[in-house]
Amino acid sequence: MTGFIASRFAAVDVKEFSIQMKRSLAFVILLASGIALGAAAQTPSAPAAPVAPAKIAVIAFEAAVGQTNEGQRNFADLQKKYEPKRQQLRTRSEELDGMTKQLQAQADTLSDAERANRARTFDEKKKAFDRDAEDAQNDFRGEMQEIYSNLAAKVYDVLTSYAQQQGYTLVLDIGQQQSPVLYANPSLDISKAVVDAYNLKSGVPAQPARPAAAAPTPPTAR
Repeated sequence: MTGFIASRFAAVDVKEFSIQMKRSLAFVILLASGIALGAAAQTPSAPAAPVAPAKIAVIAFEAAVGQTNEGQRNFADLQKKYEPKRQQLRTRSEELDGMTKQLQAQADTLSDAERANRARTFDEKKKAFDRDAEDAQNDFRGEMQEIYSNLAAKVYDVLTSYAQQQGYTLVLDIGQQQSPVLYANPSLDISKAVVDAYNLKSGVPAQPARPAAAAPTPPTAR
């Protein structure tokens, strides 16, 4: 049962953050302001104007949003906000786990009426737990979505400015599952440059390094 709460709510980590971000926005950013697509005003006999070669870059946009100092700070604050609820749900999960073990251990000594009464009590507590865990999970995801959407819009503005300043004519998002990019030279990836540019603009300092998590306690044999 303890594993149940972990899968429902307690595992609020960067992976969940990344998963929630992937559902938010699909970015394939076309910055074609420097490309001349035609010369409709020219006469047929006029020579075609030379076209500068396209300068292309790629970015893992969603990951970049999460890697900004502001994104990491906001995510840490969100985790801190929901930590009391997570601890409360963990306690209730352990209580349900204990009720299950006790019912199993005493199954042969309980009367049918007592067994049915305990099973009914367990079911009521389990249903209440499921409702509260789902509500907490939905609230967490809703706030996560709002945080990401607001931050993504600001990072996008920095990306646009950076691409124009650097003379990029096309920026492709390689972070999407359905990305058309099958291969890109690492030198084309501007993810870190955009993150650095956004951090500089936002003025949000990097988050302090978190202490390494303690090794999990091996489960006891049953």
